[in-house]
Amino acid sequence: MIDTDNSDAKRAAWDLLVVGGGTAGIVGAQTAASLGARVLLVERDRTGGDCLWTGCVPSKSILAAAAAAADARAASRFGVHAGDIRVDFIQVMKHVHEAIAAIAPTDSPAALEAAGVRVTAGNLTFTGPHTARITNAGNTAEQSVTFAQAMLATGSEPAIPPIDGIGSAQALTSDNIWDLTSLPARLVVLGGGSIGCELGQAFARLGSQVTIIEAAVRLLPGEDAAASAVITDVLTGEGIRVLTGSAVAAVSTPAAAHATARDATQAPANGGRLTLEDGSEIDYDELLVASGRAPRTAGLGLSAAGVELDRHGFVVVDRHLRTTNRCIWAAGDLTGHPQFTHTAGVHASLAASNAILGLRRRVDTAAIPRVTFTQPEVAAVGVSTDRAYSRGDLLLLEWRHDHLDRAVTDAATQGFTRLVVDGKGKVRGATVVGPRAGETLGELTLAIRLGLRTRDLASTTHAYPTYNDGLWNAAIADVRSRLTAPTATRATKALAALRRRRVRGWQ
Repeated sequence: MIDTDNSDAKRAAWDLLVVGGGTAGIVGAQTAASLGARVLLVERDRTGGDCLWTGCVPSKSILAAAAAAADARAASRFGVHAGDIRVDFIQVMKHVHEAIAAIAPTDSPAALEAAGVRVTAGNLTFTGPHTARITNAGNTAEQSVTFAQAMLATGSEPAIPPIDGIGSAQALTSDNIWDLTSLPARLVVLGGGSIGCELGQAFARLGSQVTIIEAAVRLLPGEDAAASAVITDVLTGEGIRVLTGSAVAAVSTPAAAHATARDATQAPANGGRLTLEDGSEIDYDELLVASGRAPRTAGLGLSAAGVELDRHGFVVVDRHLRTTNRCIWAAGDLTGHPQFTHTAGVHASLAASNAILGLRRRVDTAAIPRVTFTQPEVAAVGVSTDRAYSRGDLLLLEWRHDHLDRAVTDAATQGFTRLVVDGKGKVRGATVVGPRAGETLGELTLAIRLGLRTRDLASTTHAYPTYNDGLWNAAIADVRSRLTAPTATRATKALAALRRRRVRGWQ
């Protein structure tokens, strides 16, 4: 650990230096400023981060447009006939960028300055345990800063897999797919995780011929296998070609080969061909790489600051989010914790308050919710529901949505609610597959965090009919099952007999 008690720290101009202006950086900086700290936030590009510009906001915007197209096409199942559906891709992307523009002021430098945070644009490099250098975009000016505490919040970026020829393929990622001005006729998506499934479904619904290639044996390999099966059935039913257990051996771009022969400076066309390891080939017009994300830690001078990285390049932090320099903290995607906007925000607030107030609050990873925003959504939290549990250990409860009244009325029965409970009925984990499953997950996340039992859920009045009835019915079924256990049965029979004797005495 780097020693915190030195002259640089005592002379520091800033109580907290925040590196990165995404969700973690914004929340951390605002938290520290609200506690009275002098805060400097340095962002090399634009505040708002991936969530605003290339992640949550644009992806959910295009998903909304795609869902509208899909719902219009499927309306005939209700006796509603909309006729031919036409997608104006330019208008779709206009909606995407309008949504970004509407939300951007909340994360702007002006909003941060109003909250008491000083914002500086530029590239930051640590020069010591309590010092850093900020260089402007044109490398024409630089300034040195000192700090008492710092928080790293530089996030992550799309990782490009080491596939032969992919460097010449001009592949799209979640960073630049929003720059498209025309709908790809043939889109190949590398990666069947959340991003790949969400964007693959969206573009298919908008009219692209989509192929999703996943090296693992199934889509959404980190989720419940039953959830993966539902999503696979839905996507294939919508015309998406799904290839799992398939690895890409090479990417070839005929235009690139011709360019090399004629003029090495000529940019290749985007279209090309994938060769899989089994020898099969797939042609595409646009290639989207959605196979993972890597932490942004290069060029920060972390070694000079005494901040260590793990073998995957993530910043090493303890349970308080402190790095190997005791005066530098980290939050968000670069820490190796689950890469979600909500995790980044919660962890940044914790790290900032620990740094400024000297608290020792710890991160809680037992109840971090996650949602894949396909249609239907896949939402999960806590202990995995992807195994069979025995009553002596943990018990798996399930309520199929073909027995859920709201799902039946909506003709959306491809889903389920699964709960994992312990021997005392405490909720330990959950997976929900269905419309707005992410909203249902809020109650279950709270239940896990507070140690609630199925009897608590069952005794809480739930509005009817809603998709939340799935968890309610599963909880009721568990409570009833526990009441039929031998010990409970004997107790209830004894109480009933006592009640009968008292009633007779009153007569």
